[in-house]
Amino acid sequence: MALRQFKKPIFNIMIKNFFLYIFELVKIIAISLAIIIPIRYYLIQPFYVKGASMEPNFYDHEYLIINEISYRFEEPKRGDIIVFKYPKNPQEYFIKRIIGMPGEKVQIKDGEIKIFNNTYVDGVVLEESYLEQNLKTYSSNEDIISLGENEYYVLGDNRNSSKDSRSFGAVDKSFIVGKVLLRGWPFTRVKLFDTPAYQY
Repeated sequence: MALRQFKKPIFNIMIKNFFLYIFELVKIIAISLAIIIPIRYYLIQPFYVKGASMEPNFYDHEYLIINEISYRFEEPKRGDIIVFKYPKNPQEYFIKRIIGMPGEKVQIKDGEIKIFNNTYVDGVVLEESYLEQNLKTYSSNEDIISLGENEYYVLGDNRNSSKDSRSFGAVDKSFIVGKVLLRGWPFTRVKLFDTPAYQY
């Protein structure tokens, strides 16, 4: 059987094309990483819900996308659902809802949350349409909690099964990672989230 020898110019072209292909592949990967890594670490980040503290709005093992950049340009708002580092162990992450704002006072009494601020010196009861009807909020005491200039009072939506500011106190802004933007899984519960509208 006769063997056909490659001509040198053809072989050189094949080698050149191979290295061009490798170069283009590496370039595409490098560009993709340059785009994806900053997005992953500085703009949005995936988390999953662990536990029942936010039911029925969030259930165990649901996957969420967190907006990490918005709080660099605006302040957190009452009603925002946030992910933050647990103040007593920053290696853990919690998901809760902002109830009290910096400089305000918060009191939980008779199953209701009362907010005291410059507009409502005598306090106003917080109406929370996102909670199940007749769900009361309880606390071990009825003290009025004063928040510092960078502190937020946070609660889980499932008030009877949530470890939140009632037990570990207010959360400093420096611990906040970002706010919930999207529930991506399960597909039957995909939803974009926005801040609830309050009258105060």
